[in-house]
Amino acid sequence: MIKADMGFGRKVDVPVSDLSVIRGMWEVRVKNHRQRQKKEQQRVEQSALPRINQQWEYRIYCKSLKPEEQQLLRQYLERSTRAGTQEYTGSDQQQDLQGADVELKLQLDGDSWTEFPSELRWRTYLREWHVTGTKICRFPEFLSLFTQLVVLQIPKNLIDELPAEIGQLTGLRELNVSYNRLSKVPPELGNCENLERLELAGNYNLSELPFELSSLKRLVHLDIAQNRFVSIPVCTLRMSGLQLLDLSHNGLSDLPQDMDRLQQLVTLFLHKNNLWYLPHCLASISTLKMIVVSGEQLTCIPTRLCSNPAIKFIRLCDNLANAEKKKEEKKEKGKRRREPGMEEVKKDGREKEFIEAYISTLTERDTVPYSTTKVSISCLL
Repeated sequence: MIKADMGFGRKVDVPVSDLSVIRGMWEVRVKNHRQRQKKEQQRVEQSALPRINQQWEYRIYCKSLKPEEQQLLRQYLERSTRAGTQEYTGSDQQQDLQGADVELKLQLDGDSWTEFPSELRWRTYLREWHVTGTKICRFPEFLSLFTQLVVLQIPKNLIDELPAEIGQLTGLRELNVSYNRLSKVPPELGNCENLERLELAGNYNLSELPFELSSLKRLVHLDIAQNRFVSIPVCTLRMSGLQLLDLSHNGLSDLPQDMDRLQQLVTLFLHKNNLWYLPHCLASISTLKMIVVSGEQLTCIPTRLCSNPAIKFIRLCDNLANAEKKKEEKKEKGKRRREPGMEEVKKDGREKEFIEAYISTLTERDTVPYSTTKVSISCLL
């Protein structure tokens, strides 16, 4: 305590203390308050109220189902309760699923959809999702509940992130997230070891894949075209079962010298890159049947590749009449990207679909021309 002179001969006692003591008191109070909040949250979680509320929501949802949907849900619940018993076999499951393909699929399309419906959380028996052309930008929080998903087709939406929970869908065999806005792929996707087909073409800013995807040994189809890869991801060369690899429309300038690690590769798409040579190791892949490259910059090609009758070596060339036009279009796109407020145009994959359709006609021929010109077709209706 100190005495302060207030004038007029008056003196007042003013309490003085260390600020660290006051700070310590408040920290103790805050800590105790947080502990009480945590205990209250644990008490609520352990109580029966959330479960009762969830059960009532489930009952209300079941009341809104159609009779055939209720029957399908009943069959699913019966299978779940009998799981692991000797009475229930895989053949029984196949019989239950016959004639129920429509009910086991989720189909959403059109820009009227901006998010997944909330009642979807109760349909964990679904086997396939088909969501195309919507304005949905994120997956639902309950994605991990759909452990029976086999096919997840969600191309041409506004998805900007694959959640880590996708790694819990271990039964997934097909995943198509093409033409969205992904900039990265979660390493947890490597847990989906049953994955056979992975399509990531035409995303916003995708330039690398995590090394954890090396565990996808059953993958036979990998499409990472129309992205911003400047080199082949390391994990790709460790996908030993790969049969089709689409690397077209990227920024590749060279290929690794150990490409022959892909001993089951059948089809390789490399067009629309900056390649000027092909490594000799490609000739060591005995299963290789088709290689598609761009013919403008490629100057060094192994003779065993282009002269091998078992390999259809296709060089795609753009029309000379359109060369100048495309240069001008690239300049215009560059200007637009530099202008503030301009959004990047979303890729729709029409050119890729045209190339794939054209190449599919070449696969039916016994021989193909050494160089072939890509032709654009437009129709006026």
